[in-house]
Amino acid sequence: MLDPMTTYTPAETAARSGFSIDTLRYYEREGILPPVPRTAGGHRAYSDAELGLLEFLKCLRETGMPVELLRRYGQLCQREDTVPERIALLEEHAETVEQQLLEVLAQQRRLTEKLAWYRSLM
Repeated sequence: MLDPMTTYTPAETAARSGFSIDTLRYYEREGILPPVPRTAGGHRAYSDAELGLLEFLKCLRETGMPVELLRRYGQLCQREDTVPERIALLEEHAETVEQQLLEVLAQQRRLTEKLAWYRSLM
């Protein structure tokens, strides 16, 4: 079970999320991440909620979502009344990922065919 009181330093968050500290700051500055709470000393204190969001943002980024759409998604997530817009954005991205996957599979088949042809020459 997640402890809502557990917080992580930027370095710990970077290590857990796979993002660099610079990327974490950039995502916050660009509105991709909501403003991160600060300690009394002014240091960022990330929670499991931010880590969960970062995990999903990593998925979106690794599947090719452009930064401008990440920004839009992050902004939408900061308001509760935007679920339909979030669904539409994610459905569009899912369709893009599906198309990319089909293209990669077609290229894989072509590669397999070429390998078979070369092997037939031996």
